Amino acid sequence: MYLQDGQNLFDPATAFLGHPWYADATADHLICNRTIDPVIMVGIYNTGIRRVSEYTPTRCPRRHKGGKAARYAEMLAREIKPFIDHEYRTKKGAEHSGVGGSSLGALASLVAGIDYPRVFGKVAAISPSVWWDNRAIVGMVDAHRFTTRPRIWLDSGTEEGESARQIVDDARQLRDALVRKGWHEGGDLRYSEVQGAGHNERAWAHRFGDVLTWLYPR
Repeated sequence: MYLQDGQNLFDPATAFLGHPWYADATADHLICNRTIDPVIMVGIYNTGIRRVSEYTPTRCPRRHKGGKAARYAEMLAREIKPFIDHEYRTKKGAEHSGVGGSSLGALASLVAGIDYPRVFGKVAAISPSVWWDNRAIVGMVDAHRFTTRPRIWLDSGTEEGESARQIVDDARQLRDALVRKGWHEGGDLRYSEVQGAGHNERAWAHRFGDVLTWLYPR
C-alpha cells in the first residue's frame, strides 16, 4: 500500500504536530489477529513547499499553483512501485496493490487509481480535498472513460472545520460521480461520513484500521 505524506504515518518525531497515524502498529494488530492479509506499507514523504502542486490534479488559476498529480501518479506507478516490487517480496498484481492518502494526498491517490487502475486496484481517499479548483476531481471522474475500476474507500468527517457541511457535500458529489461511472456503493465503493471527526492526523489514525480492514480483508 503506497501512502502519501509518509512523514505522518509512523513516527511522532516527523509527524505533523507530533501526531502520527501509528499505521504500523494498527497494521500489525490487524495482521496478528488475522483480520487482514499481511501488507507492506510504503510511506512516501511529501516535499513540503511543493506538496500542493504535486498532489493536485489541476492548476488553480486563483492560487497560481497545482496540476502535477498526473506526473506524481506516473512516478508512483512507473518508478516507486517497480522498485518496491524488485526489492521486497510483494504480490505485484493490481488486486493486491493499493494507494492512499488524506486531504490533498487523497486527491493524488485518486488520480493514481484513475490513471493506473491496472497498477493500483485499491484506493483509500480519506477526507479528500474535493474543493480544489472548483471540485476539479469531480469533473475528472465524470469525463473519464473507465474500462477498469479500482476498489475505492471514500470518507469525510462531519467536523472538518468551519466549512464542514460543504466538505461533506463535496464528498457526496464525488461519491455520486463515481456511482454514475459504474461504482456500486457497498460493493467496490465504500462511502462513509464519520460523525464528529475533524480534518487532522488523530481522526485519520482513528479510522485507518477500518480502511485497512475493508481494502485488505483476510
